[in-house]
Amino acid sequence: MSTIDSPPSAAPTQADPYALRPEDARPAPASFRDRLRHLGPGFVLSAAVVGSGELITTTALGAKAGFALLWLVVVSTGVKVWVQMELARWTILNGRTALEGYREVGPRVGRLGWINWLWIGMDLAKMFQRGGIIGGTAAACSVLWPVIGEPLSAGSLALWALVVTLAAILLLQSGKYGLVERACVVSVIIFTLITVSLAVGLPATAFGFGTSELGSGFSFEIPAGTIGIALAVFGITGVGADEMTTYTYWCMEKGYARWTGPDDGTEERARRAEGWIKVMRLDVLAGLAVCVVCTLSFYVIGAAVLHPQGLVPEGNEMITTLSRIYTDTMGPWAEYLFLVGAIAVLFSTLIGSTASVPRLWTNTLGMLGVVKWEDVASRTRAVRILTWTLPLVWACFFLYVQSPVLMVQIGGIGGGIFLLAVVVAVWKLRYAGVPERFRSSPWMTVALVVSSAAILCVGVYGVLDTLGMVASE
Repeated sequence: MSTIDSPPSAAPTQADPYALRPEDARPAPASFRDRLRHLGPGFVLSAAVVGSGELITTTALGAKAGFALLWLVVVSTGVKVWVQMELARWTILNGRTALEGYREVGPRVGRLGWINWLWIGMDLAKMFQRGGIIGGTAAACSVLWPVIGEPLSAGSLALWALVVTLAAILLLQSGKYGLVERACVVSVIIFTLITVSLAVGLPATAFGFGTSELGSGFSFEIPAGTIGIALAVFGITGVGADEMTTYTYWCMEKGYARWTGPDDGTEERARRAEGWIKVMRLDVLAGLAVCVVCTLSFYVIGAAVLHPQGLVPEGNEMITTLSRIYTDTMGPWAEYLFLVGAIAVLFSTLIGSTASVPRLWTNTLGMLGVVKWEDVASRTRAVRILTWTLPLVWACFFLYVQSPVLMVQIGGIGGGIFLLAVVVAVWKLRYAGVPERFRSSPWMTVALVVSSAAILCVGVYGVLDTLGMVASE
């Protein structure tokens, strides 16, 4: 890739994270402790992943299936990261984003590849999901403090939808990665502590569970009549195709590719690349740990409390259904704890989307020739404009539909279809843009094959289910 030099008359105060320059290269940390200091993108991704899917959908799946599919939550969350790692490795070695890589997978339609056009369609569908995230956050705030009328009334929901949307915009309008990372890390700490506390506290209530229930959840069996639910668990939990794509941008902005430097064919550069790829893998695993712990907690809440009562969260009543669990068993104070945790979880997802989606659209507009992506000032201006406009559009989607669960599911369908294309792109880029030296590990190849096969199976099922070609159970 050709390097992008700064204008000689006015050097930027901060290096362009999307440009590879020899002077920005630095050796990767060698010790485990030093590598920990360079983590970050994985937590930004965790803040985006652990939100609508886990709080809204995973809890509902636990309510439907009980403890029987607990093992599948762990498997589905962990198996997808290998595709994520492969895509991020290509980005570090080439200094290019995932959307730029997708353009190389033919055939092209105009200036973009077919996967880029598929991403555009998927992201339009995802607007429903992001509207659902705003709606879920607004619903939690409305139950906690209605301000206008009764909890979950139209006026209260509209007010809080506007408040949370503007809060996310104002927090991120500067577009600086450091601010995004700090906001996401704080959110991850808050919602992880609260979520785990709520799940661990259940045995002290009337809905307690023991080792027998947990043991049945790890029998590695799929009970009769739950095939559809099992595939839904796999498709919804963990990292999705859009998060895999977004992760490459955070790797760039953190500095993994910039610190690797342009490929000059030297051994020194190859060693730097190997070092920063190791940091990236540790970052992915750290983010995975957060996702697994929180997803398990939400699933256990649904399986232990909602499943025995036959309750499944729906519409705006999703928040009250879940919060009533803790009011009935632990007292009013527990409801407040749950609502604070729900707000932290959902708002963190909104932060992740508000920070990432404008970058992806700006990159797409750059490839279409509308925006000068290589120009820092032009790119920053476009990101700020989209940071202000897109979240307001998502909020309008919620105010029109007003069903967080349905909206999240619509976005999930779009993401499931896009998963198929991402797997195709990863294998194409692996052999077209990753030298043999960096893909010689047999066990990594096996993990990628298993991950790809699982994603393809679920993606095909999702398409067939959407078309009504899967028999209902």
